[in-house]
Amino acid sequence: QVQLVESGGGLVQPGGSLRLSCAASGIIFSRYAWGWYRQVPGKQRELVAALNSGGSINYADSVKGRFTISRDNAKNTVYLQMNSLKPEDTAVYYCNGEYYTGTLWGQGIQVTVSS
Repeated sequence: QVQLVESGGGLVQPGGSLRLSCAASGIIFSRYAWGWYRQVPGKQRELVAALNSGGSINYADSVKGRFTISRDNAKNTVYLQMNSLKPEDTAVYYCNGEYYTGTLWGQGIQVTVSS
């Protein structure tokens, strides 16, 4: 059974940090390209960061220099380290896995940046 389980979200003050984790099971993790998306009510889901199986990384302009995506193939986990968080980073964050066989999505996890 394929499963993506996200963790690490929550409430943080502006300027704070959070690390999101996405643990995958039921797949060959290393074959996938991984990414993090986010969505706020009334808006389209947007790409935050992407990391392909070859190691190439892309970030949305709004998070460059503040967020870092990484993967640990031994733990079947992809991470999103978020620093210097801003209120506009508030959203539901989704883990995404891409392979030629299809696309995987996590259940989503809330990140709220507020004082």
